[in-house]
Amino acid sequence: MLARRITTILPPLTDAESLSVTKIYSVAGLLKKRGNLLRERPFRAPHHTTSDAALIGGGRMPRPGEVTLSHNGVLFLDEFPEFAKNVIEVLRQPLEDGDVTISRVNATMTYPAQFMLVAAMNPCACGYRGDEKIACRCTDADIKKYERRISGPLLDRIDISVEVPRLEYDDFVADKTNETSAQIRSRVINARAIQTERLKNYGIACNALMRHNHIKSLCKMSKNATEILKLAYENMRLSARAYDRIIKTARTIADLENEEIINESHIAEAIQLRPKKYIE
Repeated sequence: MLARRITTILPPLTDAESLSVTKIYSVAGLLKKRGNLLRERPFRAPHHTTSDAALIGGGRMPRPGEVTLSHNGVLFLDEFPEFAKNVIEVLRQPLEDGDVTISRVNATMTYPAQFMLVAAMNPCACGYRGDEKIACRCTDADIKKYERRISGPLLDRIDISVEVPRLEYDDFVADKTNETSAQIRSRVINARAIQTERLKNYGIACNALMRHNHIKSLCKMSKNATEILKLAYENMRLSARAYDRIIKTARTIADLENEEIINESHIAEAIQLRPKKYIE
C-alpha cells in the first residue's frame, strides 16, 4: 500500500517527462491501452518470477523492459530476495547510470531508465524476526543466508531503508487525523522547485541526479555536519558511492525543511536511513 501511494506524492510529470514516458510506451506497444499523452507517473510491479530480460528489456529486436517502463516513475519489487540473483544484479547499471543498453546481433539500443526503486522484504525467511509476540524460527545461519540474497554492491545503491513493525489492532481502528497525500505532495513539490532552481544550470532537475562535482559545489554543510559525516565515513567504512548518496539524501531532507545549509540533523538522519549493512 505504501509503495502504491508514492506516485501520489511525487510532483506531476513535466511536459518533457510526459513526452518521454509516452514515447517509451509507444515503442513498447502499450500506448493504445492508455490513451494519448501520458500524464501520470508510471508504477510498475513485476512478479518475483520475472526474468532478467523482462526486467531490463530484450528480444530479437530489443524492446523496453520494466526498468524503462518505470522511467520517471516507480519500480516496485515486492518480496525482493525472492527474485533470482541474476535478475536483481542487472539493476546495477540503470540505478547507477539512469539508462540501460541492450545489445543483440541485429541492433544495440539504449533506453532511459531513471526510476525510483522501491523494494519490500521480510526481516527473515519466516517473517517474524524482531516480532515481540511471535518467536522467529530462523537460525543465525538462516538469517545470514536470507540477507545475502541482496548483494553489498546493490545495497550500496539504495539510499533509504525503513523497518515497518507490525501494526496493533488499536492502530487500525484509532480515529486520528493523518496527513493526506495531497498535503505531503505540496511539500514535495516545493522541495522539487527548490532543487530545480538550484540545478537549472546543470541540465538536471532533482538531487538524485547530482554527480560528485555537483555535490561539491552545491551541497554546503555546517561544520558539525561535516564532522559527523567524517566520523561515519571512517567508522562505518563507507564507499565513495555511499558518501555521495548520504549527502544527496541530507540535501533533500534540508530542502523539505526549506533549509539552505545541510546541518548535523540532516546528515544524521540520512546516515540513519542507510540500509542496516552500513549502520551495524
